[in-house]
Amino acid sequence: MENALNACGTRICRTISNNLCSVFANSAKKNTFAGFAAKRFNNMKQKTAILLLNLGTPDSPMKGDVRRYLTQFLNDGRVIDIPWLSRTLLVNGVIVPFRAGNSSRLYKAIWDETTGSPLLKHSIDLAKKLQLAVGSDYTVELAMRYQNPSMESVLERMKKEGYHKIIVFPLFPQYASSSTGSALQRFMEIVSKWWVIPELKIISQYYDSPDYIDCIVNRAKQHDMAAYDHVIFSYHGLPERQVDKVYNDGYLCKDHHCEDGLTDENYYCYKAACYQTTKDVAAKLHLPEHKYTLSFQSRLDDKWLKPFSDKVVEDLAKKGMKKLLVFSPAFTADCLETVYEIGTEYQEIFHKHGGEKIQLVESLNSGDDWVQAVKKIALS
Repeated sequence: MENALNACGTRICRTISNNLCSVFANSAKKNTFAGFAAKRFNNMKQKTAILLLNLGTPDSPMKGDVRRYLTQFLNDGRVIDIPWLSRTLLVNGVIVPFRAGNSSRLYKAIWDETTGSPLLKHSIDLAKKLQLAVGSDYTVELAMRYQNPSMESVLERMKKEGYHKIIVFPLFPQYASSSTGSALQRFMEIVSKWWVIPELKIISQYYDSPDYIDCIVNRAKQHDMAAYDHVIFSYHGLPERQVDKVYNDGYLCKDHHCEDGLTDENYYCYKAACYQTTKDVAAKLHLPEHKYTLSFQSRLDDKWLKPFSDKVVEDLAKKGMKKLLVFSPAFTADCLETVYEIGTEYQEIFHKHGGEKIQLVESLNSGDDWVQAVKKIALS
């Protein structure tokens, strides 16, 4: 009897042992597969694109191409923010027919037969250099809000590539509805129609980024600051109503004291951002307040942000100043507004009223420091 019980116990132990071994063996196989799958997933490279967005430029300085550019640009409801019918009649019936010829003449003055407009050249150069800087882990694309390379064609190509993530980088440091807002709206209109919408990261503004500020300071160091009587920081102007729309508290921009500093309320106010950029640059250059002026250029009427750059230039000449140094921090690439408006037209105004020389500080363009700044801001 005792021998029978011992034999039975031995068989039970062997059965339990064999079952446990089988369980552990199967578990090991599963864990090995799970580990392999996890390793395979972790090793899969995420396809990421950096999309640079700039405003745009005519395809050529010829009147027909300039007309097409102005028509697309000025019919944007974020640029001329009035009712559709009024905007259509104003733009297509008045502004474009009367401005196309003169604008064509101005573009011809800055156009390069080989590289085209300065804005396009510098934007393409920036994209190429940024691609080298970020390496093969990222793909850099460039698109213009108006004309070419168009957002439609570039995003169609990107859709076919099947990116897992797109980093959108508008080349406008200070947010404005008519620039950053318009570019982002068009981007989202196009991408919202995709069946698969990838992960998106949007850089809406970087007016106070230390890396952006340092790039402007580096441009300043190319000039002898002490040789100039005064410094102007000239930003592209906006209608006052457009900055008023930033606020939802019932007050206007002028009621928020944007010149004094940033708050939660004026964080996306273009005017406030311009003042903050200027203060940061001036601080790094050790410029006292009486040595520089912030102003706004390219106005269409008297209801735009003040003071007006051309009037500031005229007033400084009348005060006896002979040499001015002019920055244009809102333009990351030199363009018609910097090369011609400041470099030529303001020089004529200054000379007419007794001044001698206006020196334009070049924009960030495709400088190596700006390439590294864009990389850092985009990937941080």
